[in-house]
Amino acid sequence: MAKETVKDLVERRSIRKYKPEQIKDEELDMILEAGVYAASGMNKQPVTIVAVQDKETRDLLEKLNKKAGNMPEEAAPFYGAPTVLVVLYDPEASGTGIYDGGLTMGNLMNAAHALDVDSCWIHRAKETFEFPEGKELLKKWGLKETLVCVGNCILGYRDCPYPEKPAKRSDIVVYVK
Repeated sequence: MAKETVKDLVERRSIRKYKPEQIKDEELDMILEAGVYAASGMNKQPVTIVAVQDKETRDLLEKLNKKAGNMPEEAAPFYGAPTVLVVLYDPEASGTGIYDGGLTMGNLMNAAHALDVDSCWIHRAKETFEFPEGKELLKKWGLKETLVCVGNCILGYRDCPYPEKPAKRSDIVVYVK
């Protein structure tokens, strides 16, 4: 089992073209559970995950993401993925929220890969929730407007060939024995 876990971690790739087909509820629930169990500093658990599958809300998030990136109208920064997991943290709850959110994003993406669901981390999420429309979404979801977004984890089934393993720098690891 452990070797399978490492294999999944090494083989996961970011996908940038998705089928419109929604992922299965069972897959979503398992991916979310992995996110919930991500490590957090002193177990303060400052992270909130909002699972968005409603097309109207997903499209609004993508529109705000384009606005944050000054992208043209025809841009599709969510690459057609039907599910968006919005990872936010409460800066008042922990000084490690940004790191805890990063661990949550990693767990979500790696769990997705293990379940044959594809994913990609989409940035410009922090800026999305600084816009009035983003603040309105937080309010609509019953969340504090002071939450900070770490990233959007898009999920779906790829509609493209699986990317090749990228070359890695040879000096990433330094041994001190």
